[in-house]
Amino acid sequence: MEDSFQAIRSAIQAHPDNKVYTDQGWQPIYTAGPQAKLAIIGQAPGRKAQESQIAWHDASGDRLRQWLRIEPEAFYDPNQVALLPMDFYYPGKGKTGDKPPRKEFADIWHPQLLERMPAIRLIILVGRYAQEAYLTKDNRSTLTERVRHFQDYLPDFFPIVHPSPLNGRWLNRNPWFQEEVLPALQDQVQQVLTTHSEGQ
Repeated sequence: MEDSFQAIRSAIQAHPDNKVYTDQGWQPIYTAGPQAKLAIIGQAPGRKAQESQIAWHDASGDRLRQWLRIEPEAFYDPNQVALLPMDFYYPGKGKTGDKPPRKEFADIWHPQLLERMPAIRLIILVGRYAQEAYLTKDNRSTLTERVRHFQDYLPDFFPIVHPSPLNGRWLNRNPWFQEEVLPALQDQVQQVLTTHSEGQ
């Protein structure tokens, strides 16, 4: 199975659309393991994550781990948590922040990886791009509506706002997120990972 995951990583690096990154010596930034039971679908690596070659290696990652109440050791264990951004490479700087992830990227690689992780019990969708990609039959038009009605997507998905420091204004306007959503999120994550640990 490990050979299968390595073959996918090699295919990602060899894909013509990724040549510009491979030529720079950049590695695809994600983690995946055959026993993972929790998947976190994010946006795309930031510059710090790309340079360190560690997913969520920035202020957003620190806040995300706090929200989930997951220690770094578990967060970065691919046999507990799969970290699959919508694009595995830093997309570069845009006018108002980082550029969005490439539209076709996740369509190619996510199904191949998730197929090899049959134990996944919960997928956390971080931010608009992940939610629009995975909640394709959803009739809610805004991230706020999706996050507020997170119960409607369980037990398969749990949509949350991106933990970026730039989202401080959203968090201040929506105190229910920390009061109601985070405790439920932490409970779901704990159930998944505790079951995983007991099953080892």
